[in-house]
Amino acid sequence: MKATLRKLRSPLVLGLAALLLAACQTATPPPRAQETGALSVQERVQRGKALFDEKCRTVAGEKIYKTVPEVEGVLLMKVRPRVGDREWADRMWPGAAFALEATADDFVNTFLGYEHSSHRTEPVKPSYRGYIGTDYQPDNPSNLPGYRYVDVIDEKDDKRYRFSGRWEEPWRKDKSYLKGYIKFYLDKTPTSDPTPRYAVTYEDHVVPEERALWLASSTIKVIDSQTGEVLGEMTRYAWSAGAPSLANPSPWLTAYKCPGHPVGANAATRKFVDQVLLPKKEK
Repeated sequence: MKATLRKLRSPLVLGLAALLLAACQTATPPPRAQETGALSVQERVQRGKALFDEKCRTVAGEKIYKTVPEVEGVLLMKVRPRVGDREWADRMWPGAAFALEATADDFVNTFLGYEHSSHRTEPVKPSYRGYIGTDYQPDNPSNLPGYRYVDVIDEKDDKRYRFSGRWEEPWRKDKSYLKGYIKFYLDKTPTSDPTPRYAVTYEDHVVPEERALWLASSTIKVIDSQTGEVLGEMTRYAWSAGAPSLANPSPWLTAYKCPGHPVGANAATRKFVDQVLLPKKEK
């Protein structure tokens, strides 16, 4: 965000940057939604920043109540859909807190892919998370596996489908491919196998008083479907300093987030879930 602001020349955007630095650090009650039109840009930014800071201190965060080792597959009770410019600029868009996940190639793929390190020599660890990709990188210090499969109930036909990743080496048969190239395929098949015991769901919150200040939130939950027990939950808040403009047409994509990820931000749900449901290790 800072790099982006330095490149922009709009007086309004520069003014907003200055307001952010001087924003109030104490909690300020959000205005009623109908009062928003009476707020100046300065007031909205100050109140929004203060409320965001308060929520980050008191509500947002990760809570892990129990971990489960060697998990092969999970049930995704909801799948984040792909969206576009209209949603990223919509103050009331339900999925705003996880906007970057709607830009991923496929939400399902983030649960199946490997986690790679963004450093040439530093492996992935709890304090240094990486990015998720469906490719296997022999030279990367980390190729941490995801889940072997994920199940999804299709809303169109109410059937349960199983998604799994398949990696092949086409260069062995087709010389047009570079030697060593590994290609990923996503397989989707109807399944009558037992439903995975552990499930992942989310609830997006649309609170008019908070959205009036461009503040969004959402909660991820990991559930033991046999007992109904919640094994872990993460609540995230996202805040944008400005309404859509030529300089920033998609405010939710550039929003501040807590908790956030400096690397692999489009797979935040997966990187929380795999702390609760530990993927089965490869042999």
